[in-house]
Amino acid sequence: MDSSTNLRFLIPLAATLCLILIHSNPAYSDDDVYDVLQDYDLPVGLLPDGVIGFRLDRTTGKLSVSLSENCTFSEGKYQLKYESKVKGYLSSGKLSSLEGVSMKFPDVWMNIVEIFRRGNSINFSVGAGKAAFPMEYFEESPQCGCGMNCGPRQARKLMANS
Repeated sequence: MDSSTNLRFLIPLAATLCLILIHSNPAYSDDDVYDVLQDYDLPVGLLPDGVIGFRLDRTTGKLSVSLSENCTFSEGKYQLKYESKVKGYLSSGKLSSLEGVSMKFPDVWMNIVEIFRRGNSINFSVGAGKAAFPMEYFEESPQCGCGMNCGPRQARKLMANS
C-alpha cells in the first residue's frame, strides 16, 4: 500500500473516531455523583455521604450507586435504609424504578420506588402512597448512622435556624 492509500484510509478513520468521542456520554468520576444529581435538578441530600462509586448511562438514565455498606439513619419519625447498591433511572427532577432504598413508618418497611421534585418539594413514593418534604431538608447529604444529627452538622443546622 502506498502513502496516498494509507492517507485515504486514515483520514476517514480519524474523522469517525472524533465523531464517536464528540457524541459519547460524558464520564463522571466516582466522587461527583452529587454533582450529577444537581445536573438533573435534584438535591445532593437524596444520597448519603460515602458513595464509593456509580455508573450512569446518560442515554437511558440508568443509574447504579455503590455505598461501602448498607446505610441506615433516622430523620424525625422516619427511618431510612440504603442498601449497598442502589439502582434506578435518573431523569430531570426524578429518580424512578428505585431499588435499594426503603423507609420505615411507623413499624413497617416500605420500598421507595420513586423520588421526584415538584416545585420546592421533594416527593417520595412508596407505590400507593407518597410523602412530600421541603427541598431545604436535602441541601446536605445525611451520614450513615446519624443522618443530619451528626456532630458539627447539627451545630450548623441549629445556628442556621436561630
